[in-house]
Amino acid sequence: MSKTQRTREICALAPIIPVLVVDDVAHARPLAGALIAGGLPALEVTLRTPAALDVIRAMADVPGGVVGAGTLVTPEDVRAAKEAGAQFGVSPGATDALIAACVGEDLPLLPGAATATEAMALLEKGYDMLKFFPAEASGGAPALKAIGAPLPQITFCPTGGVSPSNARDYLSLSNVICAGGSWVAPKQMVQSGDWAGIETLAREATRLMD
Repeated sequence: MSKTQRTREICALAPIIPVLVVDDVAHARPLAGALIAGGLPALEVTLRTPAALDVIRAMADVPGGVVGAGTLVTPEDVRAAKEAGAQFGVSPGATDALIAACVGEDLPLLPGAATATEAMALLEKGYDMLKFFPAEASGGAPALKAIGAPLPQITFCPTGGVSPSNARDYLSLSNVICAGGSWVAPKQMVQSGDWAGIETLAREATRLMD
């Protein structure tokens, strides 16, 4: 199975992939449990906090989830994420070294692209499931629709500025499988342990494709 096939399968699990910035490993398991119970099993833990790798380790043990590492920038990030139990990786862009590391570690990658040229370069390397980032700053759903017209063989997960108010604009596009969003796990709700509230937000997010 190609790396892109597995990435596509993960992206197709739910309309939204939660993009998670977690400061405290104690929040990892209950947060993952709430999101999975709400119908969002694919979880992207960004490597933006000192606790991130431990959070991935903890979430990897939660039944029903598929935990990935976001903000992969270097080959070292890839190796650390894989060792921690990440089942897929997400990057804001893509470099030859990063791609080689993911292939070497057998880590399915969702590489980022913001332009037609970047998307075509990744397509040449065999990647046709991409992250469109930063989505809103790069022109939003209209830009992604325009890129898709000449490149119908590429599908996307737009991330960056996606919210409940614009998510349907992206999800209605023929070249979008899912979107990445952080609103399903607001920092205040995580810090206060409002797992029921987060589960509710997750359930609402699953209906964005309806």
